[in-house]
Parts: sequence; C-alpha cells; structure tokens
Amino acid sequence: MLQYRAVALQLRCYPVNFAAGSAEARQLIAGNIARLGRVLPGMKVAAGDDVRLVVLPEYVFTGFPLGTSTGEWASRAALDPNGPEYETLARLASDNDVYLCGNAYETDAHFPGIFFQACFVFDPAGSRVLRYRRLTSMFAPTPHDYWDRYLEIYGKESIFPVARTPIGNLAVIASEEIQYPELVRCFALRGAEVLCHPSSEPLMTGLTPKDVAKRARAIENLAYVVSANTAGIENIPFLEETCDGLSKIIDFQGRVLVEAGPGESAAAAADINITALRRYRNRPDMNNFLSRMRMELFAETYGRKGFYPANNLEGVTPEREHFKTTQREVIARLRELGVIEPEA
Repeated sequence: MLQYRAVALQLRCYPVNFAAGSAEARQLIAGNIARLGRVLPGMKVAAGDDVRLVVLPEYVFTGFPLGTSTGEWASRAALDPNGPEYETLARLASDNDVYLCGNAYETDAHFPGIFFQACFVFDPAGSRVLRYRRLTSMFAPTPHDYWDRYLEIYGKESIFPVARTPIGNLAVIASEEIQYPELVRCFALRGAEVLCHPSSEPLMTGLTPKDVAKRARAIENLAYVVSANTAGIENIPFLEETCDGLSKIIDFQGRVLVEAGPGESAAAAADINITALRRYRNRPDMNNFLSRMRMELFAETYGRKGFYPANNLEGVTPEREHFKTTQREVIARLRELGVIEPEA
C-alpha cells in the first residue's frame, strides 16, 4: 500500500519589506530558511517519522511586495534560481528525508528587472523535481504576461509541471490560483494526485471562497489538497494575525482530514493514501469526474480569445496601475461579448 504522512506546516512569516537594503534583506531570508532548518526535525517528532511530504506557506521567507515596485522587489526579495537559498532548501529536504514544497519569488536571467512567483519541490535526495511559476496574479508578473517569449525559451511542458514521484504525482498551486478550476484541472489532466497549496490567507469563521475552492478542486479532480497557511505576518502595516491558521489537508472526496488552529503548528498532519485514490480513479462511478470529461463540449468555449491578454507586459513596466487598467479593459470587453451585463 502506498500511504504516508503529509504536513501542511504553519509558520510565521518574517518579511523583508522594511530591511535597510538588499544586503540586509538577504540576511533576513537566510535567517528565515535557517529557522526552517531548526523547525523540521521537531516537526517530524510531532507529526511522525513516516512524514514524507511537507508543504510550506506562501512567500514564508520574504513576505509579499506590499506596493514595492517590481524592480525593487526583484532586487530585495527574489531568489536566484540556482542560488544559495535553494541549495540550502535542497539540503533541508535531504537532511530530513522529505519532499519539501514551498513558494518563493525568483529572478530569471531571460527577463531582467522582474520576478516570478515560483513554487518548488525538492525530493529526499535534494534534487529539485518540480518548478512551477504562478500563472495568475493580480499585481505581479507571470509567464502569461510574456507568453510567446516564455514558451520559446521554456516550452509548453514548463507551464503545468507534474512531478511523478515514489509518493505519487505532485503538483503545486499558488495561493488564489486554487480558485481557478480550469487551471487546477490542467494539472489533474497531466496526472496530478496531490495538489500542494502554499497560501497566505485571512483567518475567518465560516467557509471562505478559498476554503470552498479547496474542497471543490479536491472533489472534481479526485486529488488530495495539502494547504499550508501562514501563522501571521510580522512587521507590516496591517494586523499581524490577519493571515493566520486553518492549514488543512483534504482528501480526494472533499473531506477535511485535519485543520490547524491559529499560531505556528505542525498539527495539520494526515495520511495520504495514494493506493485508495488510484483505486477510486480506476472504478466506474458517478463521481469519477475525470473519466466523465467530454472535452469536445468545452473546446470551443475555452478556445476563445480576447479575454485577459497574453504578452501583456512586453515593453511595459509592470506597475500596479497597469494591472488595474488591464483588468478594467477586460471587464469592458466581457460586457461587449455579453459575458457580463452592465451595472443596473
């Protein structure tokens, strides 16, 4: 039987926004990664020696730009894809004998002056088995914003990567992307069985849109969701505990197996049963949605263009007002197409 323990590790974020400069920011990042190194051995004691997968919260080593310009944030907080921070993370995966999944901003020599928000998975040998760059973001560059050039450099296989590993087929979805069913389905149709979800989201009573989305994505794709939230964010201009708690693991039928309370915690730990998942996926059933997909029905609708434009940042400085203007233009286009109606 292929079954193991996974942990959605809930950690506090110590951001670099107010560091005196890039050098101090780099020291803070190194300190945050070193702190993770101190946490992981104790996490295995708390959660069990059979932990094989650890998912970290979104941007836990740096915080988020918070209005900082793209160029400044790239200099201050974005990691070199082959730099020392990733080398240390690879070593932590190896030292603790886990698949380590996380999220960070990173630079790209082909796209100077900007950053991409990237997700990674390192295996227990310390090898990076997955790099995914976030495709949907409100105020940050994505591969889609440089689409033609990005595909020419990296190819289509780089867009929705799935790591086929001894613990199952892993994919990573960043933060709000869990709310885009089309995006997550692209991973499922490439074989994803476990959806790792680094996130940083408000602690609220009742179901939030993201919580509904996590359950829905698990059900419709017959996949586990391992969702790690921050345990608060220090030293930023809003209340530090806003994004805190409720890290969770959801099974392939949408059942919440475990959910953490607020604060730093390894409590969101549960068994991932890949054998049961594969048995379910191979059984004729009304709820076996992957086997009931009639793709021809959707091809024409999803093949339409003229919504959010590709190559949107070519020749443009990626500032917040540009993203807002683009969205306003898309909304106007949706009205023209009859997708949405004007305000009453």
